Amino acid sequence: MFQDSPIYDRLIAECGDVPAQVRREAERVSRELELVMRPLQSPGYAPGLDRPQSPGNGWQRTALLPGPRPH
Repeated sequence: MFQDSPIYDRLIAECGDVPAQVRREAERVSRELELVMRPLQSPGYAPGLDRPQSPGNGWQRTALLPGPRPH
């Protein structure tokens, strides 16, 4: 990409090939994400379908009466 660019060559010599390092790290993260997301791509799961929620998932409202709180 930066052929015959002494400034770029000097930056690589001083700091390392940062774009290549970033590219490798992005590929690694992408592979890890693919492994993590793989269970969601199983035949029993289709996007848009409601999945049963586990107890405790979602937002729940617990009413408290005004006044001192019990210990």
